[in-house]
Parts: sequence; C-alpha cells; structure tokens
Amino acid sequence: MAACATTRHESRAMKYISTRGNSPAQTFSEILLGGLAPDGGLYMPETYPTFSATDLAAMRGMTYQELAFAVLSRFVDDIPAADLRDIVNRTYTPEVYCHTRAGQKAADITPTLKLEDDLYLLSLSNGPTLAFKDMAMQLLGNLFEYLLAKTAREINILGATSGDTGSAAEYAMRGKRGVRVFMLSPYQKMSRFQTAQMFSLQDPNIYNIAVKGVFDDAQDIVKAVSNDHAFKAEHKIGAVNSINWGRVAAQVVYYFKGYFAVTRSNDQLVSFSVPSGNFGNVCAGHVARMLGLPIKHLVVATNENDVLDEFFRTGVYHPRGSAQTYHTSSPSMDISKASNFERFVFDLVGRDGAKMRELMARVDAGGSFDLKAEGSFAKVADYGFVSGVSNHSHRMQTIRTVHEQYHVTIDTHTADGLKVALEHRESGVPMIVLETALPAKFEEAIVEALGHVPERPHALEGLEDLPQRFEVMEADVNAVKQFVAARIA
Repeated sequence: MAACATTRHESRAMKYISTRGNSPAQTFSEILLGGLAPDGGLYMPETYPTFSATDLAAMRGMTYQELAFAVLSRFVDDIPAADLRDIVNRTYTPEVYCHTRAGQKAADITPTLKLEDDLYLLSLSNGPTLAFKDMAMQLLGNLFEYLLAKTAREINILGATSGDTGSAAEYAMRGKRGVRVFMLSPYQKMSRFQTAQMFSLQDPNIYNIAVKGVFDDAQDIVKAVSNDHAFKAEHKIGAVNSINWGRVAAQVVYYFKGYFAVTRSNDQLVSFSVPSGNFGNVCAGHVARMLGLPIKHLVVATNENDVLDEFFRTGVYHPRGSAQTYHTSSPSMDISKASNFERFVFDLVGRDGAKMRELMARVDAGGSFDLKAEGSFAKVADYGFVSGVSNHSHRMQTIRTVHEQYHVTIDTHTADGLKVALEHRESGVPMIVLETALPAKFEEAIVEALGHVPERPHALEGLEDLPQRFEVMEADVNAVKQFVAARIA
C-alpha cells in the first residue's frame, strides 16, 4: 500500500478559519470542542488538502478503518498519528455497526446495496441508533473523551435535533467521563421511535429538553447560547450538531467508501443523492469533491421544506419562519434554516469573509439573499450541485415501488433521496443514494406505505414502552440557560 495515502503531509499545518472572517485560525483540537467560531461563523479548513491519482489508487483497496485514517489524518495533524489511528480503529468496528441487512457484511461498516445497474444505496444506518448520524457521532464521542482526558477538562454539550442527531449524540456520549449532554428537540414532532430512543435514556449525564416549537426554534437557541461568549466560556459549552467540523470531516469518509465500492477505476465519475435538511451530510460530499474524489453531481433532495431546492433552482436563499415549516413524514428534514449551508456559500463567494458577514446578517435578521442577482450563482454548476423535491405522496409511492421491485424496505428520508435521484440519473454514471435511517425508526409511515410493521433489531423491541425522562420547555433562550446552569452547579 502506497505510503502517500496513509502518512501525514508535513509541509504545512492544518488550520481552520471562520466563514465570517473575524476569528483567528485554529487547530483541529482547538475547534473540536467549541462549535461556532467567536464571530458566529462556522469553521472550515484554511485550504483543502487534496488526494492525487496515486493516493486514490492506494486507497481503493482499504478497509473502512484504513480509509477513515487516510482521510481524517489530512484534517487532523495535531493528534499523534498512533493515537488517531487507535481512535478510528476503536470507533469503526463490526460490533458497533452490526445492524446490517441480510447478505451484507458488518465488517464493511457502510456496505452498498445494488438496486439495479448504476443505482445503489449506501447503507449508513448500521450503528447503534440506526441512523447515518452514528457514522460521525461515534467518532466524535471518542475524540471528545481523548481530548478531555489529555487536558483534564469537562464539556457541556448543547445540541438541537430534528430526530436522529440527538439519539446518535446521546448514545455516543453516554457514560463518557467529563461530558454532559443537553439535547433540545421539537416537542411531539419526532417519530415515536426517535422520541423513545432519546427520552428513555436514564444516564445521569444525559438531559433531554423538548422545546415547544419546531427544530429551527431549537437550533436558534443553540446558536444564541453559542454566541453568548461569556456564558459559553463560564459553563464550558460545546457542540455536536453538524456545525461541528469534526462531524463533517467524519462524514467525508463514506463518500470515498461508496465511490470505491461501485467503480473499478478512478477515471469513473459517480453521483450521490443526499436527503437534505441541515445540509451537513451533502456538505461532506462537497468537501469530498474538493479533496479530489471524482463526483459528477451532488443531488440535494428535500421534502416539503424546500428552501434548499429553491436556492439551487433560483439562487435565492430564503429561510422560513417556524410557522412556515411543515411537519412531514420525513421529520428529520423538517428544517427551514440549514446551518451548514453557510459552509458551501463561503466557497461559492470565493471565501470572502466580509461578503459572508453581509449575507448572513440578512438571514439572521429574518431576510434572504439572492446570489443570482449578485453574480455568484453561476458557480453552483462548477461544484456539481443539482436538486429536487419530494412530498408525502412521492415518498409513500417510492417506498412501495422499492419494496415491490427490489424486495427492500427503505425509510421515508431515503425515499426522498431516491425519488429525486431518479430524476437526475445519467447513463453510465453510477448513482449512489445515501441511506439515512433504517425503516424501524419510522414505523407509522412504513405501516401506511406497506401495511405492515418494519423489522427492528431485537435489542430495540419494546423501546417505546420504556420509562421516559425529559423536560418540556418554551422556546426561550434564558430558560434553557437557567436549566443548563442549574445542572452544572
């Protein structure tokens, strides 16, 4: 195996800068625990590392663990290589990612499932909470524990979830020394399974807060707390939402894994279709493409909350208010203000921090921006982005069709991704649809589509009947601050 794909590139230290241009460059370890940059922006690599043709050739035969180290070591150069490799190897094991479909190998970690020629699912939901969020969150939990032990520090994680991030974070952090988790979720707007996964946890370091409102209300509270620098410092507040660069970096890995699984040569192009709400998952695809992975199109698939599709069609980014956010049968995508979208816009406007401050000030004030009018939108095609929309009727029919034609059951979010993927297929270009969750997480929708209850792992039978522990609160920043402070004291 060629050394260039597995060793560090020592020529220049990796630093991270804010999308808004008013925060000092920092190392990976410095940004990992902090979430938002002090200026309210999101951290991005100062420059993208790249993989050469020789690197890609060496990576083609790698295991998931080897591939994860090869990718992550380009982003993480301030953790000793041996320690990083150990963290990666402990994270990505068949014992953790064991919920595979019949005929798939758990050792593959993210096995592909061929539906027909040039049409695949990339299985990302084999982890402990049956959602793709586990792929990054399990790594984040081990990185947090490692860095906290090194520095004798504690961290209090404040996060927001539309369903899957919360459970993935809590399962990754439960019992971790020096870590408390305060997770906000929209009250009564997740599936029964998602709710039970989170609220049934009794670990003393896990706190669930059900916010009266929608996901965007919860996300706004997390951002407001992160922007209160005095409170954040005093109470050691960190983040695990996809605003955390560590999550995005970890998700880049499975784009490489999927690419190598469905191609024979690095001369081939593939396209990925990604069910999208907060833009974190497809943002990782954008990063993979910038690293040199031969991606033709990144297909952004939205549900009825189609703010992202509107942008990719028109150039206008116009987040909706809470009252205009629909509650749908793919609830993890019920998001109208996509946090990670800022990372892509940063690249789109030439990494101009002043421009980003101007654009995001409009959004933060409840407005919008039009990049077609401002001249940057034409570059979207250069980055390979296309988009489409799916609604309840579409996803029910897609679930039925996939079950009838391929004898495979998919969840509602994956159905959105597949529906839009089929609109963008091209002859000779493999299309990989990123699976987002196992269907057991959305039992009610599967029953509606197929007339029967989906299978679930035996260990999760009766999950909804377990005692639940959570607090119901108004969407009030001060109330959340008081709750957090009282439990840290």
